[in-house]
Amino acid sequence: MKSLISSFLLVFTLIAGSAFAAPLNYNEATFDNLQKAGKPTLVMIYAEWCPTCRAQAPIVSELLGRPEFKALTALKVDFDQQKDVVKGFKARSQSTLIVFKGGREVGRTTGDTKKETIATLLKKAL
Repeated sequence: MKSLISSFLLVFTLIAGSAFAAPLNYNEATFDNLQKAGKPTLVMIYAEWCPTCRAQAPIVSELLGRPEFKALTALKVDFDQQKDVVKGFKARSQSTLIVFKGGREVGRTTGDTKKETIATLLKKAL
């Protein structure tokens, strides 16, 4: 019985751990390589102090953990520390989500915290 419980807990931990994917910190080389390879990419313009960004983060992580979004790579841009990058993406504010497919932007949203509409945005990159 004890071994059965241990096995169950191990399986549950593995499943729970794989259900949430964390975005990578943005760097230009990684982004450029993803775009040159035509990989589906999500760029998140994020600020630690932003309540909307904090609301988006667990939603995006949960969605990225779904099998349908397995091919998508998420990169997080620090709104306060990476001003040139923010400007390069023509983002006017934090909480901006931008998706790329085949090396070009295919969608963006700002301030969205609805799982369904964020999922719809992510699907544009696939």
